[in-house]
Amino acid sequence: MFASIYFPAFLVIMSLMTTLWVASIFLKNTSIVDPFWSVGFMLASVYYYTQADGYAPRQLIVLTLSIVWGLRLFGYLFWRNWGKGEDFRYQEFRRRYGPERYWWFSFFQVFLLQGVLAWLISAPLLGAQAYATNNSLNVLDYMGILVWLIGFIFEAGGDWQLARFKANPANKGKLLTTGLWRYTRHPNYFGDSAVWWGFGLLALAGGSYLPVLGSILMTLLIIRVSGVALLEKSLSQTKPGYEEYIRRTSSFIPRPPKK
Repeated sequence: MFASIYFPAFLVIMSLMTTLWVASIFLKNTSIVDPFWSVGFMLASVYYYTQADGYAPRQLIVLTLSIVWGLRLFGYLFWRNWGKGEDFRYQEFRRRYGPERYWWFSFFQVFLLQGVLAWLISAPLLGAQAYATNNSLNVLDYMGILVWLIGFIFEAGGDWQLARFKANPANKGKLLTTGLWRYTRHPNYFGDSAVWWGFGLLALAGGSYLPVLGSILMTLLIIRVSGVALLEKSLSQTKPGYEEYIRRTSSFIPRPPKK
């Protein structure tokens, strides 16, 4: 049952990514993929909800939490990127490959890649909805909801605090080291990872184990590939005082700062 629902979901996600790719060609802006990353998960979750036949209360919980997370992230990234043009990473790729090749190369490099990753990571959303081994909410369900809530607070709260900090001209060139940023250098990335571990626990609560690999993959991407590692390299070179911030503040998991 899992495979018969999971594999068609790839087509659902790629239909979104292909549409975005076509739009990016006309707009000459590959960055439009960034806010729609979370929309792919919402589409997958809705599809899983309509196709799966698991424990209904758990299904509704997963659907609700995934949509709340996805809408919040979509709205924030859409607002943050509005009117700023194409991200420097995509501009560099565009210069490297040239306009004659980049229009089709971007499909494989950006849209297909992100579609595949979103599909793989979405596995816990189906795992929690497809199985009904435990036809009642249990300790793992409540743990999953709690971990999701902690993650959502850190992700949304971190983004909100950073947006307020940057909106103040007096903070230009400065580091945000207060609020949630006092306990971790990346509260938004930690929060995103925790959200997906919340979904992983909900999958375990339903008796599904292998889909938790999606939670592991999301965490690895955040820490090693597109999140913490990439940003740390940039900030260490551009932000005065960042080395001192590194010495006293946790890179990922929140903890009290060192004296």
